[in-house]
Amino acid sequence: MVLVAALPVVELRGAIPLGVALGLPPWEAFLLSLLGNLLVAPVALALLPWAVGLATRNPFFARLWRALEARVRLRGEEQVQRLGALGLFLFVAVPLPGTGAWSGAVLAVVLGLRRRYALLAISLGVLGAGLIVLLLTGGAVAGLNYLR
Repeated sequence: MVLVAALPVVELRGAIPLGVALGLPPWEAFLLSLLGNLLVAPVALALLPWAVGLATRNPFFARLWRALEARVRLRGEEQVQRLGALGLFLFVAVPLPGTGAWSGAVLAVVLGLRRRYALLAISLGVLGAGLIVLLLTGGAVAGLNYLR
């Protein structure tokens, strides 16, 4: 579960239901998924600026990065731009596709948020999203058990 939760796109939004489906108790699936997803934020926030600097030496990757930056700024993420770390927390805490720790770290780097504030916001957002997914998974399991 730890490795599944650390994967981009899947993160704990997929790892918690997967763990429960594989027979883990919900609290155990939650804790393992939380651990895996929390490990992403400090690594991503530390390595992304370095990786971007290295990759943007290449004109092709520089164009890709500029396009991503423009898309992030254009697309809004207005709450993050306006509210800073609080907006980043809200962005990550909503358990929708594309709003997890990985995309939160990219967003923090693009918007130039200070690393310590971004790390706290992403970590709390992951916790919030994990609790929401845990509650939804528990409700789904209870509903399925009721139908049996």
